Amino acid sequence: MGTHVLFPGTFDPPTLGHLDLVRRAARLFERVTIGLAENPAKQALFGVPERLALWKECTAGLANVAVARVPGLVVATCEELGCQAVLRGVRSVTDYDFEVQMAGTNRALAPGVDALLLPSAPELAYITSSLVRQIAALGGDCSKLVPPPVVVALRKRFART
Repeated sequence: MGTHVLFPGTFDPPTLGHLDLVRRAARLFERVTIGLAENPAKQALFGVPERLALWKECTAGLANVAVARVPGLVVATCEELGCQAVLRGVRSVTDYDFEVQMAGTNRALAPGVDALLLPSAPELAYITSSLVRQIAALGGDCSKLVPPPVVVALRKRFART
């Protein structure tokens, strides 16, 4: 297996499911880079700088994990960073179908970059960033869904509204 993988996403906010995938990838690869992307179709709760800081705090104990911004195409960032693969988590058949299509497209754009689809841990597969944002916005406790630094950031964000 290659030595460097990119785990791209908007991660708004990072969840325990995301962190589990990063930890597992860190055991499989020499280097893991979490790639923060912006999705113009989504209204972000946290800006890219905030998400970068959150990820750095959440992965502080993982020596082979870095965080970077994905300013454009994921495969362009892979080529720039020297990543051999794109890591994507799959929670369901719907995720799988989408990710296979995306992997084919990425492969057409950058034949040297493979896709690694890693199933979510069953106990975390129900967690989505959208769900976390909804719960937090309604004043709910997200501590069983997100890492501690994200709990703090969500409480601060929604204490102001």
